[in-house]
Amino acid sequence: MKIGLIAMSGIRACDAELLQLGLTLPGFVERSKTIASLPSLGLLTLAGLTPAEHRCEYLEVEDIRKLGDLPDGFDLVAISSFTAQMGEAYELADRYRAAGVPVVVGGLHATALPEEAAEHCDAVVVGEGEPVWQDVLRDAEKRCLRRMYRAEEAFDLAEAPMPAFHLLDISKYNRLTVQASRGCPLQCEFCASSTLLTDRYNQKPAERVLAEIDRIREIWHHPFVEFTDDNAFVHKSYWKRLLAELAGRHVHWFAETDLSVHEDEELLTLARKGGCAELLIGLESPIEAGLAGLELKVDWKRKHWPQYKEAIRRIQSHGIRVNGCFVLGLDEHTPDIFDHVLDFAMDTELYDVQITYLTPFPGSHLYERLKQEGRMLHDGAWHRYTLFDINYRPKRMTVEELRDGFHRLAGKLYGDELTKWRRENFRRKYLRDTSYSRETLL
Repeated sequence: MKIGLIAMSGIRACDAELLQLGLTLPGFVERSKTIASLPSLGLLTLAGLTPAEHRCEYLEVEDIRKLGDLPDGFDLVAISSFTAQMGEAYELADRYRAAGVPVVVGGLHATALPEEAAEHCDAVVVGEGEPVWQDVLRDAEKRCLRRMYRAEEAFDLAEAPMPAFHLLDISKYNRLTVQASRGCPLQCEFCASSTLLTDRYNQKPAERVLAEIDRIREIWHHPFVEFTDDNAFVHKSYWKRLLAELAGRHVHWFAETDLSVHEDEELLTLARKGGCAELLIGLESPIEAGLAGLELKVDWKRKHWPQYKEAIRRIQSHGIRVNGCFVLGLDEHTPDIFDHVLDFAMDTELYDVQITYLTPFPGSHLYERLKQEGRMLHDGAWHRYTLFDINYRPKRMTVEELRDGFHRLAGKLYGDELTKWRRENFRRKYLRDTSYSRETLL
């Protein structure tokens, strides 16, 4: 069979004013381009699992309105998409089915709402795709796809295949992705990431991670890697072994983690020597009140809030940039939250700042709670679930106050003056060697 693996890519936002604002905000635009340029590791992994008698082709669709004629010649099409692009994914699936090509749909949204997805495809992969992919291929060859495929048990990352990086045109990307773990023990209420796919934290053997990085190095002379882990460094002894091996490979990389990384000086030193350029840390709120009840089991971030400023200083003192992420519109946030975020970013000298609206993605506990409380707006209008559009009624401010405050804050944070100050300040205070290229620092 010839199999088309299609990822819906690109950044979405319905807020026309914010889109217009973003055209003149380099920090905001840079982050959007970075996200948009990431290939689908899930589909590349499935390609790595596909037997040699089949041929895979990897495609990305950024705007279905500009697609024109469908890429053809496929015996099977597999589509993966996030919530905001799901309507386009369904439209694409409908077009392929109308052309007589069977379609499989998977990913986080399809896992959260499999019955919805099933209306637009021949089969839905619910949860992790690796354990059921061979069944999908066998059934597709027999032209007898089942409506749903769901793994009976979690996939062991020790069995993870080499992703099919060779299917990519490397010139289209500014970074490639590697996964060292799946899941997160913190379980934030708003999270709809790999916790939807698996109910346990799963670590990939270090030798497999290193093999993937070495494969990337073979096809890309100056690689930049993004670890797709929801929360890297959970197992710090594992990462210390991995980082020691990375040190000689001349790879720069980015990862998402929690604040506890600042407590381990040895880990930070190894990370810097191992090529760590930046860590994205979900701070969520600069004020303690906004952190109450954020996690489902323990108020982890609220307990660590007193350490926020010192933790950022310590991490950046190792020459590692911190991208501090804030979720605006949490239940305890009032209209003064925007000033708090700006003051915090200035006080801590964060290299990067990411702001998003609280977003009730389907499948998250937040979605269920806000629905029960009657606070949902535009439920089912998935094209609005972008992180940059409001889809619920805030508790302590109006929708208008949240939107206006977000716009004002974005204008200040990502304006030329403050963006330049953040970058130059980091270089002057924290960058003690010249091992990073200019591209790494952008």
